[in-house]
Amino acid sequence: MQEVIVLLAPFLMVGFIVWTKHQRKMTALMMQLGADETAAAQAYARLEERVRVLERIVTDRGYDLAEQIEALREDKPQLQPRDTTPAQ
Repeated sequence: MQEVIVLLAPFLMVGFIVWTKHQRKMTALMMQLGADETAAAQAYARLEERVRVLERIVTDRGYDLAEQIEALREDKPQLQPRDTTPAQ
């Protein structure tokens, strides 16, 4: 019986080492997946909020659509037009 244990011990040790390495890799991958899911959920929430704003603008009868769009544009910094005249 002891001979069998002595013969199997190296194989069991190698198997345990491989299994432990695999478990570490899987844990790292699961943590990465969790971070990716969190980022995706945040992006989804931002998009959902933007859709709500657009729905409110379109469906609210008391507002003029053009005024709402212009108000949204005013919140963002405007780009200055380029000077296309050649430098002398």
